[in-house]
Amino acid sequence: MSTRMIDGACFARMLLGGAALLASHAEELNAMNVFPVSDGDTGTNMSRTMEGGLSQLEDASGEALADVSGLFARGVLLAARGNSGVILSQIFAGINEGLSSCGEVSAAELARAYKKGIAKAYAAVQNPTEGTILTVFRESTEYAAEGLTEDSTAEDFFRLHVEEARRSLAATKELLPVLAEAGVVDSGAAGYLYIAEGMYGALSGEQTDFEPRRHREPGGAEVDIDRFTRDSRLEFGYCTEFLLRLTTAKVDPDTFDIKTVLDMLEELGGESVVAYKQDDIVKVHVHTFTPGAVLARAQEFGEFLTVKVENMSLGHSETAAAQPEKKKKYAVVAVAMGDGMAALFSQMGADRVIACSPSSNPSTEEFLEAFRACAAEEIIVLPNHKNIILAARQAAELFGASRVHVVESRSMMQGYSALSVITPGITDMEALAESARRAAQSVTDFEVTRAVRDASIDGKTVKSGDYIAISEGKIAACAGSAEDAVMDMLETLDADLCEIITLFAGKNVTAERRAGLTERLKESFGELEVTVYEGGQDVYDYYVAVE
Repeated sequence: MSTRMIDGACFARMLLGGAALLASHAEELNAMNVFPVSDGDTGTNMSRTMEGGLSQLEDASGEALADVSGLFARGVLLAARGNSGVILSQIFAGINEGLSSCGEVSAAELARAYKKGIAKAYAAVQNPTEGTILTVFRESTEYAAEGLTEDSTAEDFFRLHVEEARRSLAATKELLPVLAEAGVVDSGAAGYLYIAEGMYGALSGEQTDFEPRRHREPGGAEVDIDRFTRDSRLEFGYCTEFLLRLTTAKVDPDTFDIKTVLDMLEELGGESVVAYKQDDIVKVHVHTFTPGAVLARAQEFGEFLTVKVENMSLGHSETAAAQPEKKKKYAVVAVAMGDGMAALFSQMGADRVIACSPSSNPSTEEFLEAFRACAAEEIIVLPNHKNIILAARQAAELFGASRVHVVESRSMMQGYSALSVITPGITDMEALAESARRAAQSVTDFEVTRAVRDASIDGKTVKSGDYIAISEGKIAACAGSAEDAVMDMLETLDADLCEIITLFAGKNVTAERRAGLTERLKESFGELEVTVYEGGQDVYDYYVAVE
């Protein structure tokens, strides 16, 4: 085929092809772990991120390219989960900026849009690491752009893009020695290659019967109209959401400041506000008793694309019970892996606990929903996993109703330590958040699990079935049982600098094993305080925090 111009329908087919090929390799990507541990989630995270974008395109078959791109970019933004998913959402956000005024594009114009994706993705990461999805996308885009001529087709761009992506992916081992040692390439980069190959295949005429999973829309539950009768009084207001296209007849879309919308909503008494601008589209979520007034004021800036107004007394997902009448001073949102960890975090004062698992990280939208439910002036967020921090930060940037402080806790144990210093009555939120950050950084933590393959990492030879203790991204101990791995790891620490050992037992640890390890800890570290909880987490037999 020879495609001179890509329109909206073509781009939608390409995105579907990319998502389809990615989904077919999701489990393979999950298994591309540096450590021989069955907790990989890159394939799942990236697939669900792509599906979130595709869910916005169900009725977009006749749309112009700019509209298709905009809908998809907004969908992946909210569905983004895991570091690779968030970076992927930023790649498409940048591409969308380059396509925002286009009904169709040539290969050269597409290359320019892809270059905007490079800038957007790199800007989203505080300390970009080469040898990851960032590198593969950048190198393949630059290579393809340089190889184009006046006669190049869209197929030429993607052929060059995919060729370089394959070479760049293989080279990730050279840029990140830990990948070479583990015998794998970067999983996020591999995921992007599948997307690019799938898009190229669809452009070349390949067909797919892939059907992305439908994602739940907030407030999409069945309505029970009998919950609000003729004698009822409106107690909880309306959940109001809309997409607004800024129009040049009313404002300058390029310079329009989202703060104008936030100030308007505050003036009208709006609660649980989420408002953000992407190109010339503004998305708003607000709880209000006067949706008509909100919509009338919003129309001063442009015209509506979609509007949804729901009485919150009718049993939607955002029920009255989750909406306090008055905002709290502050609230805490924490991510937890395991029922025991979730219960413990709630007991320690977390207002909202977001459940996760080794194969399912929370999305940007899940964080936004938790923020709305808190109804607090300020929110402290504990992501509690290195692969969840970017989604938490992205949600914090989008949320307009409260100040959000992301404490970049990188493990459940760091989150536990941070939560332990967050106490009621404190009014200096900056100081409280900083105290939580210091507590998270001060803990020495490790996790113990069983190896699922032979490996040689960090100078240690690991056999399938061995138990390994992982600390600060390295295998610190290896033993024949999980309990021995815990003890071996603790022996490497300076006991004079430790006061407390906190143990979180996983779902598959029996009461006998837990009691036996507790006794061993008290015998060997009798001078230290030892606390044991049932964490209930999958994959990891033990989480251990030493302070």
